[in-house]
Amino acid sequence: MKKTDNNVENIGKISIADDVVATIAGIAATEVTGVSKLAGNISKELIAKLGKKNLANGVTIEIVDSLVYVDINLELEYGNSIKKVSEEVQVKVKQSIENMTGLKVAVVNVIVTGIKLEKN
Repeated sequence: MKKTDNNVENIGKISIADDVVATIAGIAATEVTGVSKLAGNISKELIAKLGKKNLANGVTIEIVDSLVYVDINLELEYGNSIKKVSEEVQVKVKQSIENMTGLKVAVVNVIVTGIKLEKN
Protein backbone atom coordinates (compact mmCIF):
# COMPACT_ATOMS: atom_id res chain seq x y z
CA MET A 1 0.00 0.00 0.00
CA LYS A 2 1.43 3.33 -1.05
CA LYS A 3 1.02 6.39 1.09
CA THR A 4 1.53 10.04 0.37
CA ASP A 5 3.79 12.02 2.66
CA ASN A 6 3.56 15.78 2.93
CA ASN A 7 5.60 17.84 5.37
CA VAL A 8 3.47 20.48 7.05
CA GLU A 9 5.50 23.38 8.43
CA ASN A 10 7.87 20.92 10.18
CA ILE A 11 5.08 19.79 12.53
CA GLY A 12 5.01 16.27 11.16
CA LYS A 13 3.86 14.15 8.26
CA ILE A 14 0.42 13.54 6.86
CA SER A 15 -0.04 10.18 5.19
CA ILE A 16 -3.10 9.25 3.15
CA ALA A 17 -3.52 5.61 2.14
CA ASP A 18 -4.51 4.81 -1.43
CA ASP A 19 -7.67 3.09 -0.14
CA VAL A 20 -8.81 6.35 1.44
CA VAL A 21 -8.39 8.21 -1.84
CA ALA A 22 -10.15 5.35 -3.68
CA THR A 23 -13.07 5.53 -1.24
CA ILE A 24 -13.39 9.28 -1.79
CA ALA A 25 -13.44 8.66 -5.56
CA GLY A 26 -16.06 5.92 -5.21
CA ILE A 27 -18.37 8.04 -3.08
CA ALA A 28 -18.02 11.00 -5.45
CA ALA A 29 -18.76 8.87 -8.51
CA THR A 30 -21.88 7.27 -7.05
CA GLU A 31 -23.28 10.71 -6.20
CA VAL A 32 -23.47 11.59 -9.92
CA THR A 33 -26.91 11.17 -11.48
CA GLY A 34 -26.85 8.39 -14.06
CA VAL A 35 -24.30 6.22 -12.25
CA SER A 36 -25.83 2.89 -11.27
CA LYS A 37 -22.87 1.37 -9.41
CA LEU A 38 -19.14 0.89 -9.31
CA ALA A 39 -17.83 -2.14 -11.18
CA GLY A 40 -17.25 -3.94 -7.88
CA ASN A 41 -21.04 -4.48 -7.54
CA ILE A 42 -21.37 -1.71 -4.97
CA SER A 43 -24.75 -0.17 -5.78
CA LYS A 44 -26.20 3.00 -4.31
CA GLU A 45 -28.64 0.90 -2.27
CA LEU A 46 -25.84 -1.26 -0.85
CA ILE A 47 -23.79 1.84 -0.05
CA ALA A 48 -26.72 3.18 1.99
CA LYS A 49 -26.97 -0.12 3.89
CA LEU A 50 -23.22 -0.42 4.48
CA GLY A 51 -22.73 3.16 5.57
CA LYS A 52 -20.48 3.99 2.61
CA LYS A 53 -17.92 1.29 3.36
CA ASN A 54 -16.02 -0.79 0.80
CA LEU A 55 -16.15 1.91 -1.85
CA ALA A 56 -12.68 1.17 -3.18
CA ASN A 57 -14.08 -1.66 -5.34
CA GLY A 58 -13.92 -0.66 -8.99
CA VAL A 59 -11.45 2.16 -8.30
CA THR A 60 -7.71 2.00 -8.90
CA ILE A 61 -5.52 4.76 -7.49
CA GLU A 62 -1.88 5.48 -8.17
CA ILE A 63 -0.13 8.31 -6.37
CA VAL A 64 3.17 9.47 -7.82
CA ASP A 65 4.93 12.56 -6.44
CA SER A 66 1.67 13.85 -4.88
CA LEU A 67 -0.15 13.48 -8.21
CA VAL A 68 -3.18 11.18 -8.21
CA TYR A 69 -4.07 8.97 -11.17
CA VAL A 70 -7.56 7.44 -10.98
CA ASP A 71 -9.19 4.63 -12.96
CA ILE A 72 -12.85 4.17 -12.06
CA ASN A 73 -15.06 1.40 -13.44
CA LEU A 74 -18.77 2.18 -13.54
CA GLU A 75 -22.12 0.85 -14.62
CA LEU A 76 -24.43 3.60 -15.87
CA GLU A 77 -28.21 3.76 -15.94
CA TYR A 78 -29.80 3.32 -19.37
CA GLY A 79 -31.08 6.49 -21.02
CA ASN A 80 -28.29 8.77 -19.85
CA SER A 81 -25.59 10.23 -22.06
CA ILE A 82 -22.45 8.18 -21.43
CA LYS A 83 -20.27 11.14 -22.39
CA LYS A 84 -22.11 13.60 -20.12
CA VAL A 85 -22.27 11.31 -17.08
CA SER A 86 -18.61 10.29 -17.51
CA GLU A 87 -17.49 13.93 -17.71
CA GLU A 88 -19.53 14.76 -14.58
CA VAL A 89 -17.89 11.83 -12.78
CA GLN A 90 -14.44 13.08 -13.81
CA VAL A 91 -15.14 16.57 -12.46
CA LYS A 92 -16.79 15.33 -9.23
CA VAL A 93 -14.03 12.80 -8.47
CA LYS A 94 -11.26 15.34 -9.18
CA GLN A 95 -12.87 18.04 -7.00
CA SER A 96 -13.62 15.65 -4.14
CA ILE A 97 -10.10 14.21 -3.97
CA GLU A 98 -8.44 17.61 -4.24
CA ASN A 99 -10.75 19.26 -1.67
CA MET A 100 -10.52 16.46 0.88
CA THR A 101 -6.83 15.52 0.58
CA GLY A 102 -4.99 18.52 -0.83
CA LEU A 103 -3.46 16.24 -3.46
CA LYS A 104 -3.51 17.23 -7.13
CA VAL A 105 -5.43 14.93 -9.49
CA ALA A 106 -3.63 14.43 -12.79
CA VAL A 107 -6.05 12.02 -14.49
CA VAL A 108 -9.49 10.52 -13.92
CA ASN A 109 -10.14 7.70 -16.38
CA VAL A 110 -13.76 6.53 -16.49
CA ILE A 111 -14.31 3.01 -17.80
CA VAL A 112 -17.97 2.21 -18.49
CA THR A 113 -18.29 -1.53 -17.94
CA GLY A 114 -22.06 -1.86 -18.32
CA ILE A 115 -25.49 -0.31 -18.61
CA LYS A 116 -28.29 -0.98 -16.13
CA LEU A 117 -31.34 -1.58 -18.30
CA GLU A 118 -34.11 -1.35 -15.71
CA LYS A 119 -34.84 0.39 -12.43
CA ASN A 120 -35.38 -1.65 -9.27
